[in-house]
Amino acid sequence: MDSQRLAPTGGAGDTITVGGPGADITGFHEGAIQQAIDKLKDRGGGVVQLTPGTFHIKAPVNLCSGLELAGSGSATVLRKVDGFSTRLLIDADYGERQLTVENPSDFEPGTAVHVYDADHNNAWEVSTAVITTIEGDIIHLDSYLLRDYRADKEGGVSTASSIVAAVKANEVTIRNLNVDGNRHANEFINGCRGGGIYLYDVRNALIESVTVTNFNGDGISWQMTRDVTVRNCTISQCSKDGLHPGTGSYSTLIEGNTSSNNDRHGLYICWRVQNGMVKQNRFHHNRNSGISTGHKDTDMVFEQNHIYENGTAGVHFRKEREANAPHRNLFQQNTIENNGLDGDGYGFLIESPAEGTILEGNTIRDTGSSAQKAAVYLSQRDISIELKDNLISGHRDGEIVFGDE
Repeated sequence: MDSQRLAPTGGAGDTITVGGPGADITGFHEGAIQQAIDKLKDRGGGVVQLTPGTFHIKAPVNLCSGLELAGSGSATVLRKVDGFSTRLLIDADYGERQLTVENPSDFEPGTAVHVYDADHNNAWEVSTAVITTIEGDIIHLDSYLLRDYRADKEGGVSTASSIVAAVKANEVTIRNLNVDGNRHANEFINGCRGGGIYLYDVRNALIESVTVTNFNGDGISWQMTRDVTVRNCTISQCSKDGLHPGTGSYSTLIEGNTSSNNDRHGLYICWRVQNGMVKQNRFHHNRNSGISTGHKDTDMVFEQNHIYENGTAGVHFRKEREANAPHRNLFQQNTIENNGLDGDGYGFLIESPAEGTILEGNTIRDTGSSAQKAAVYLSQRDISIELKDNLISGHRDGEIVFGDE
């Protein structure tokens, strides 16, 4: 893949400024930003330019096709407001657009919500929507529920939501701003249905020079996408993964980012992420691995990344059957060192019978931490990888160890 792909053409039209005095639309909240987006949507796109200041977000800023959302660098902050939740009083069923709840008093129209129960609280099982009206203890929603949510199985609704989102849009750009998830005042939302920045069914998008911190979920998540570039971003202190491409995302370019101090993985490559490039990034001090790859995540190139001091492995190939393994992945000219800070670790932890795995020209080492105890762990001796011209040093258990010995 050519890392010099063209940027999306979003932002080619008019510009509307939003924020402080002198802006075309004044106000430091998602409603002001959305008003500008909706105006440009009618014109076929353009640029929403945010002034310096802190914008308080209670529902996702939803981008349209052909739009660029641009901040004024670190002086522009989109911060999630404090969240809250309540229980369902009666079941909320598939295809309904209302919830009967125990305490509606903290909710208001325009707030985004996240609906779940004990059996449907992960991945694509939860529903997201925005409140339209409230009548007594009944909350009305702008979209249909995706599952049956039972009140007697811890059914509930919270205000957990993305901060910036693009859904079924093309040619979008997000750049030069900070996203603050206000993690400790909001409930968790999983990366299939939300993120600090969240893309779903999007083609040709650029996320550039953005900082995402303290989101209760994934920092940046993109699902069912094609030709998404995430470049020169900083993601940290999120409660799950820093970066999460998934659900058949094709031709992704992840370049020049730093993903660190997240509660799970720095980069979680999830389910059919294919034909992409991960280049010149830093993945460090994540609680689990620096990079995790698995189900049908094939034909990826990982080049010139620095992967270090993560909790378990530098790179983890998750357990999969051979038919679904992450085949034909190339790791070249990376530095993988001192991983395993939360216990015994490895440079590469390979638990999947992936074919065509090539490690070429990498530096894989432990420089004295004694945490990264081997360069490569293979769960079975018959897993085949190709090693070429790597510099391997400092591991107390040697270059390669086998789990079936």
